[in-house]
Amino acid sequence: MPFCYVGSYQSGADSVNNNGTKIFYRTYGHGPVKVLMIIGLAGTHDSWHPQIKGLTGTVTPNDDDQFPATDGGGVEVCAFDNRGVGRSSVPTSKSEYSTRIMAKDAIAVMDHLGWRKAHVFGHSMGAMIACKLAALVPDRVLSLALLNVTGGGFECFPKLDRQTLSVAIRFLRAKTPEQRAAVDLDTHYSKEYLEEYVGPNTRRAILFQEYVKGISASGMQSNHGFDGQINACWRHKMSRKELESICSAGLLISVIHGRSDIIAQLYYARRLAEKLQPCARMIELHGGHLVSHERTDEVNQALAELINASDMKISPCDWGNTPKKSSGWAVTTISLGRTNFEGESKLALVLKLDLLLSYNRRSLFCYWGSF
Repeated sequence: MPFCYVGSYQSGADSVNNNGTKIFYRTYGHGPVKVLMIIGLAGTHDSWHPQIKGLTGTVTPNDDDQFPATDGGGVEVCAFDNRGVGRSSVPTSKSEYSTRIMAKDAIAVMDHLGWRKAHVFGHSMGAMIACKLAALVPDRVLSLALLNVTGGGFECFPKLDRQTLSVAIRFLRAKTPEQRAAVDLDTHYSKEYLEEYVGPNTRRAILFQEYVKGISASGMQSNHGFDGQINACWRHKMSRKELESICSAGLLISVIHGRSDIIAQLYYARRLAEKLQPCARMIELHGGHLVSHERTDEVNQALAELINASDMKISPCDWGNTPKKSSGWAVTTISLGRTNFEGESKLALVLKLDLLLSYNRRSLFCYWGSF
C-alpha cells in the first residue's frame, strides 16, 4: 500500500512525535509537472477526482510505490488522506492536530516521492494547510491555489441567518443516510445547481442517490480524527510574518471561491487575497462550498492557467487582481451590526450559542462538511 511514514522524513522532536504516523496517498498521471492536492475536513483524497481527471486525464492511480520517469510533458498529481481520516493514522490527542503539523505531513509526502518542488492546491481546511506549507518552505512551492478558504478560528463559523440555522437543525435531527444526504446537498451546492435538470432528473435527485450510497458505505469519521481536525481549523491562524514569507517568495496564487458558499464565507477569502497581494488573483464562481465539483470546468481551467502562468514566470504584479490598499496589514474591525437584546452584541450572542452547543460541537461541525 502507498504509505508515507512521516517520522522517517523528519528530524528532532517532529521525528519522535510522528514515529509510526503514516499518511496514505495516491499518485495519478506521469510527467515533470508535480501537483500536490490537500483535501479539507473529513474529506479523503478521492474528493479531488474532478481536478485529478482534468489535469491528468485519469482517476486511475499509479501502481503502488512506483515512481515513473518524468521525461517529456505531462502532469503527475499526488492526493492524500490527512491524518485523522481515511487510511491515514488517527492520533488520539488533539495536540497532535494542527495545520502546521499537517503541513509537515504534506512536506514529508513530497520528500517520500522525491519531489523537490510542486504546485500546491488546497480546499477549505486543506487550503489552510497549504498556506502553512507555503510559509514553512516557500522555496518548494511553485504556485498556490486556495479553494473555499478561510482564515481559521471564528472565520470558520458560518454566516448566521435563518436559512443556515434551519439547515443546521435539520442536520442535528438527521438519523439516517437519506436524511443526512439531503442536508449535505444543501450545504455543498447552490440551490440553482441542484435544481438543474440532467435528462429527466434533477441534479439533486442524482446526487442524492450518490450521497446515500457513499454515506452508507463509508460511515462516519472517527471521533478522534474529527475532533482533531476541528481543533486544527479552530486554532489555525496565519501570522503577518508567515504571509510576508509567502509574498516575498513571489509565488503566483489563485484564491477560488463559490459565491454561494454558506460554510466558508466569501468575505474572508477576499480579505486573505488582499493580504497576499500583489501575488493573488481572486476568482469568484457561482457555486457552493464544493465549487470544485459544481463548476469543475471553470475550476480546472483556473488551475491549469495558474500552472501555465507559473511555468512562464509571469510576474506577481501582472498576475494579481486584488485591490491595492495603503496598508495590507491594517487591523480590520468587523462590524456585526447594532446591539440588541438589551445592549448585547451579535458577537456575544454567537459566543453564547457556541457555549450552549458545545456539548454537541462534533455534530454541528460535521454538518458544516469538508472544511
